Amino acid sequence: MDTAATGPVWQPTSLSFIGISGEQPHGVAALMQTSQRNQRLCYGSSSSHGEFPLATNPSIVLHVLTECCLDPQDLARLEATCSFFRHAANFTPDVTLSLSELAALDMCKRRAIFRPMTSEERESLKESCGGSWKLVLRFLKAGELCYRREKIQAIAGPGHSIVVTKTGAVYTFGSSSSGQLGHGSLDEEWRPRLLRSLQGVRIIQATAGVGRTMLISDTGRVYAFGKDSFGDPEYGGPGSKNINTPQIVESLNGIFVVQAAIGNFFTAVLSREGRVYTFSWGADAKLGHQTEPEDQKPQLLRGALENKPVVQIAAGYCYLLALTCQSTGMAVYSVGCGLGGKLGHGTRSDERWPKMIEHFQHLRLQPIAVAAGAWHAAVVSEDGRVCTWGWGRYGCLGHGNEDCELLPKVVESLQGVKAVHVATGDYTTFVVTDAGEVFSCGCGESSSLGHLSGATEGQANRHANVLRPELVSSLKQRNEKVLQISLTNSVTWNAHTFALCDSGRLFAFGAGDKGQLGTELLDNESERGTPELVDINLS
Repeated sequence: MDTAATGPVWQPTSLSFIGISGEQPHGVAALMQTSQRNQRLCYGSSSSHGEFPLATNPSIVLHVLTECCLDPQDLARLEATCSFFRHAANFTPDVTLSLSELAALDMCKRRAIFRPMTSEERESLKESCGGSWKLVLRFLKAGELCYRREKIQAIAGPGHSIVVTKTGAVYTFGSSSSGQLGHGSLDEEWRPRLLRSLQGVRIIQATAGVGRTMLISDTGRVYAFGKDSFGDPEYGGPGSKNINTPQIVESLNGIFVVQAAIGNFFTAVLSREGRVYTFSWGADAKLGHQTEPEDQKPQLLRGALENKPVVQIAAGYCYLLALTCQSTGMAVYSVGCGLGGKLGHGTRSDERWPKMIEHFQHLRLQPIAVAAGAWHAAVVSEDGRVCTWGWGRYGCLGHGNEDCELLPKVVESLQGVKAVHVATGDYTTFVVTDAGEVFSCGCGESSSLGHLSGATEGQANRHANVLRPELVSSLKQRNEKVLQISLTNSVTWNAHTFALCDSGRLFAFGAGDKGQLGTELLDNESERGTPELVDINLS
């Protein structure tokens, strides 16, 4: 169907406002049905661009598009099917943009990280994404999907925990041995405690490392507390001091940060433009630069990622994964230590510069989210498949054995479900399906997998390893739809796990000896083998 044919002017008697009220069809189908009923929505040859009858009120047209087409792929399909949506719409402020491009730009402006950008910054982002506002929207939405930016988050750190509420308030609890809870002391907290020093600041993303916490605000500022170092190894480092209240990372001024990731020996941050910066671990140019562990200055990760917009980063033990969103599709790059094959290139070799994992093309798999465990990695694809690779100890890869995989390999036992989220830790893997069910595999120590396997409460290290993903029945019995899993990614701390549900409830299980579960334990307990409701208001 092409509505740009020339001919006499036709005035429609009415235009259905799809998606506003009633049980009318939604999305592209609805718009196409409306177009078919009216046959022509623009004046013919009276304008070289075509003119919409409602041009005097373009906001109505944009409302229809933005409310019905919440996906950039929908807008692209509209353009491909109907030339009316491809032609310049003659709407201010940019009369050259088509309706679908205007709709995409309008949806971009609704994003907290996009609104403060200058016109020059927006145009630069558009060019790096491929020259289209639809591609910019795709880039922004991909980032929101990967790590729940601007949404409720629960972070199971090494011995301490962070929760970000819907309004951007922050609660911390657990160990504060280095001041990583941010409450001004080194005292443990066994219940979620509001971080009052940041009241009035809206936090949109959080991350935790051993003795360290980093928070990112909706203005792109980064707050850090705990160990005053970006490069300490997990087992500690000489000379680092402790910061027990949130402090702005001054060296990142001028960089609008949207995500941070803490790895062993280094820290990485991602800017809203999709650039990756790293701190420390530059000895022998391990990340393509020369720095010392105490360096506080970020270094741009150069090489293959310099001109490719990155939507997510994930840090493991001495390596980094980066998910890019390009006009040609999504791709995963890796850099750092290749021990166990965790870089995914078919070897155990280290990589000083980011290198694309090409095997996803062979698998015909479009990655949409990455996870970096201590020694292994995982990806969720657009069609719901899960791939894992790296060191397979304890069955953490889910392939039924403990072998290393040097290339990404599809987890065959998950073929009957569609995965939407994956999380990895120290030899553990969790998968969340579109139905809200949770599967886990790997090391069963500290009951962080959620499979009791006959062990009784309080018995540590008595849980069997799981070589293939198994349904976490203890969560299933809660009759909740799980949205996100977070688990401890550390080689030196016993692990605990959070399950965030669409009801707004948060469950915790695993190690709790420092209060990191947010629930009190009995005198003879050091862990919880079944999910326990955390008493916290996430709204």
